[in-house]
Amino acid sequence: MRMRFSQHELIDLTKAWIAISVAFTVVLMVRGGGATFLGTSSVVIVAIATFILSAVTVGTGFLLHEAAHKYYAQKYGHFAEFVASDQMLLLALLMSPLGFIIALPGAVMISGMITRKQYGIISIAGPITNFVIAVGFLILFFTIPYPFVRDIATYGYFINTWLGLFNLIPVWEFDGKKILAWSKQYYFITLAVGLFLFFIVGRFLPF
Repeated sequence: MRMRFSQHELIDLTKAWIAISVAFTVVLMVRGGGATFLGTSSVVIVAIATFILSAVTVGTGFLLHEAAHKYYAQKYGHFAEFVASDQMLLLALLMSPLGFIIALPGAVMISGMITRKQYGIISIAGPITNFVIAVGFLILFFTIPYPFVRDIATYGYFINTWLGLFNLIPVWEFDGKKILAWSKQYYFITLAVGLFLFFIVGRFLPF
């Protein structure tokens, strides 16, 4: 099935991707990290490389997470469109100099007669996508033994497992609340997978 995007939606996705990437770049730089694998003292070069790192890891995780929601919503015949939250994007940018952010860049708005099961499947697609991306970065870490690739893979792994777990929080409008309302079994299986990836498998990666 081919997904359909409106021009306004593409603008919102691009805006959210850039804002989140900038915010995470600032967080990494403030914490004394960033793209240190370059071996240069130039702050500008490190900042640019860190932005690319963030765009590839955080940005891709965010985009594919939202795309998964949209795909399954449209698969069920519902209208689905991502809408950025300018207030939350601004908050993320303002908080980033403090070394942490609240990443709620927006959401896929869905309309139509949606069953509880459909809502649960649409919701669970996001965190599962992040966990699959994390496994992809894990494979990258162990197959390409170059320091800069391993740095990208390590950060991509942890940020995507964290994004998946964060969205599984069963409150407010998070995915976790909708998944839990549909199926406790699938909710706790997905949560267990995320916790295993983050706390058990993650122990073998230098982060």
